[in-house]
Formats: sequence, structure tokens, C-alpha cells
Amino acid sequence: MDVLKFIKENRLVSISRQVYGDDLLKSAEAIVDSGIKLLEITFDQADENCLKLTCDSISLVKKTLGDKICVGAGTVMTLEQARAAKDAGADFALAPNVDFEVIHEMKRLGLIAVPGAFTPSEIAAAYKEGADIVKVFPADSLGVNYIKAVRGPINHIPLMAVGGVSAQNVKSFLDCGCTSAGIGSNIINKKRAKAGQFDEIRQAALELYNAIH
Repeated sequence: MDVLKFIKENRLVSISRQVYGDDLLKSAEAIVDSGIKLLEITFDQADENCLKLTCDSISLVKKTLGDKICVGAGTVMTLEQARAAKDAGADFALAPNVDFEVIHEMKRLGLIAVPGAFTPSEIAAAYKEGADIVKVFPADSLGVNYIKAVRGPINHIPLMAVGGVSAQNVKSFLDCGCTSAGIGSNIINKKRAKAGQFDEIRQAALELYNAIH
């Protein structure tokens, strides 16, 4: 699989935080049913077991769904997390920040690197250091007009809008030049997953999918 091409073609990344195991697998199956084929499974930095919880979940989803879905590890903030994500079978890795050492390690491991940035200087620096896509975070705080302005001088850098993306604004972010968008609790969230509300997750994912198709 050409992961970078797959991300750019499918565009929508469903982000899962603090959902693991069978709950996450069923959530992943629900989003795939809706047409969303990109899933980010995040490391919860406050949880001392995050390495095992996240990596076990990445492995489970990849083993079960295979090429039906492209799986990324999210909130990758250390070299150890980047390595563990790769060993678990992650296809790409995302971070909320720009850390040159972590970006370099992602690339050394063969992962598509998607660090998070806030300013034009951070975006340009991340790309110069090897980022394949730069995550503009938090996108809703910055707004579509900010991204339009940034895209003027640095329109060669692929951007992913993350933070507050919804069915109501996702098309605006993509239309203003973002190559992709990440959606968190508006699709998969801990409350829905623990309650077994996978039909609601499927419907929420379908709403996002329909918003851009």
C-alpha cells in the first residue's frame, strides 16, 4: 500500500482516544462500513500503560481488517512510541507538536510522518525535517481563513486539519487547501464505544463521509 497516496485519496482520518480492544475494533469496523478508511489510534500520555494499550489495539485492527483500513499511531511524542507503533504495524504516525528527533525516527522507520504545527514557521520547519504532511492543530481555533492565508506562500506543503473538525466545517477545510482532515470525538468517542453504540459511530462517520462526497 502507498500510504501517503492512500491518505490523500481518502482524506478523512477518524481519531480514537482512550478506546481500546474489542470496543475499538467494532468502532473501526463501523467507520469502514461508512466509507472512512483511515484510523488514528492515540497514545494517552497520562496513562502509564499507553504503550501496550495503543500498540495492542493497532495490532488487533490491522490483523482483523488488513488493507480495508490504514492505521496511524497518534500523539507519538517519543522515540520509544514511534518504534513501538512501527512494531505494532502502524502505517503512519502523528504528533501534536514538532520534534525533529521524533520526525527523523518516524522516517527512519518507514512511517509516514504527520507532526502537528501552529505557525507558518513550525509548518515549514517540520516539512524541511521530513514531514510528509503537517497537521495544523488546533484547526478550529485557527479557522479556515488562517489556513487560506498560510497556504498562500507555502502551498507546496500538504496540510491536515485537526481539532474541532465536524460535518459542518470539514468541506471548508478541504476546499481551502488541506489535503486531509482528522475528526475526533465527533465520530469515535469513549462514551459511545463503552455503551456499545456502534451504529451511532457508523452514522456519525457516514455523515462526515457524505459531507465531502
